[in-house]
Amino acid sequence: MNMSLAAPKRLQVMVVDDEPLARSRLRTLLGDCKAPAADVVAEAANASQALELLRRQPVDLVFLDIHMPGADGLALAESLRALPRSPAVVFVTAHAEHAVQAFELEAVDYLTKPVRIERLQAALQKAERFAQIQSGPVANFASDEVLVIQERHRTERVPLHQVIYFKAELKYITVRTAARHYILDGSLNDLEEKYREHYVRVHRNAIVARRAVRALEKHFDPEEGDGWAVRLQGVDELLSVSRRQLAVVRGLITQ
Repeated sequence: MNMSLAAPKRLQVMVVDDEPLARSRLRTLLGDCKAPAADVVAEAANASQALELLRRQPVDLVFLDIHMPGADGLALAESLRALPRSPAVVFVTAHAEHAVQAFELEAVDYLTKPVRIERLQAALQKAERFAQIQSGPVANFASDEVLVIQERHRTERVPLHQVIYFKAELKYITVRTAARHYILDGSLNDLEEKYREHYVRVHRNAIVARRAVRALEKHFDPEEGDGWAVRLQGVDELLSVSRRQLAVVRGLITQ
């Protein structure tokens, strides 16, 4: 049984780069991308100009250079996370050494110049998934519901409505959002009990967001053989569904 998604809207994009020629080249490449399609609705030459524009006109995605006069792209990305509607961020830079820091800021992708259209297309697909989750229904979530995650000598607050699934992995739990993975100490059973209004068990090792369930598909697992898997909005991977939970997942799709 499969469910088809409605045709996605065109992504609304801002390009931030202090070089006019670089902005022009990226705009041309974006015009050649088809699935998903993107419209460049704003351009900025620096961080302050970008923030001013975004406060008036929110977008789905910002393509962001790192080295710019004034505040650099990394600082701008940090500021974007505080906006009421935070856009997806894709860094586009000639310098590869900032990739780790970029992904710590939850960038959905990191492209190096000169940009290849195949990589640009992949980045747009990641941003589309991020936008779907961001704009998805969050009814009944308390606005202050967050997970406090400690990793890499930092503590981060992750809004619960962004979490697509929790999956038990050996001695820890993977927390998956559209943008990235986190590692959380704790018990999957405790999370299921605490958040059962919003998340449902699909397998002994996974609970998923009810709102993210999109399809139930036949699936072969190397360890468990033929079976079923659930497809979730916002991520590429399929998650196995146990026979015990099959009826529950079917019910989510058909309700």
